[in-house]
Amino acid sequence: MKFGIATFVNDDTIDPVTLARAVEERGFESLAVAEHSHIPASRESAYPLGGDLPSIYYRTLDPFVTLAAAAAVTSRIDLITGIALLIQRDPITTAKEGASVDVISGGRFVFGVGAGWNLEEMRDHGTDPRTRGALLDERIEAIKELWTAEPTEYHGRYVDFDSSYQRPKPVREPHPPVYIGGDSDATVRRIIRHRAGWISNPLPADRLARRVGQIRENADYDVPLTIFAAPPDPDYWRAAEDVGFDHVGLLLPTKPRDASLRILDDLAEKVGRYGG
Repeated sequence: MKFGIATFVNDDTIDPVTLARAVEERGFESLAVAEHSHIPASRESAYPLGGDLPSIYYRTLDPFVTLAAAAAVTSRIDLITGIALLIQRDPITTAKEGASVDVISGGRFVFGVGAGWNLEEMRDHGTDPRTRGALLDERIEAIKELWTAEPTEYHGRYVDFDSSYQRPKPVREPHPPVYIGGDSDATVRRIIRHRAGWISNPLPADRLARRVGQIRENADYDVPLTIFAAPPDPDYWRAAEDVGFDHVGLLLPTKPRDASLRILDDLAEKVGRYGG
């Protein structure tokens, strides 16, 4: 089992440079950061975990800028969008941003994407929540085309551009790994359609097992599995490992610098005991 760190990087917490260095120095394998472009004042969309929406959602740094800063001061850890809300992003610009992070990092970018849950947020980007799944599919396909071919074009219902050149191309071939977030039958179909991995929230162990079984029953390839924001619980890690996860991103609560470093020390110690 490989262990990384998953977190919401805010403008009043540990900075990306200090965080990335600390993650790598403590032997973790990756850094995954969340995204929200903005949080509309309307609260039509219920927070998926229940209760009030935590304040950390309101202050997230852009994930590609954050990971580029992390790339500049590290040499080993994978850099993961966990997840990029691709339904709210221009695919041509996002393809360039992802490839740029991959180049800066020497091939360490991992593209986690999802359809999102905040309906007001996506509407502000011109996205119809009713068709966000189809939009996500086309944007994933278009980005992969931009990463792997030159010139390339894409003609879909929601994404449409003529023959074009785009550089840089990613370092990793054929392209950075793509992981899709979600917990639904549609998510399973989308993972298989794009030959992607699954980036799961920290679901209960029985739900993880049920989804993994569903994925394996329908996929003709070895689907990579990871978790964003897993709890600091070795029993949970073992349950995830038993059903096939070989990587988890441990939740780093969103805290100031000194508190974050102490938590990272504690997590590294727990991981060391688990591995030993």
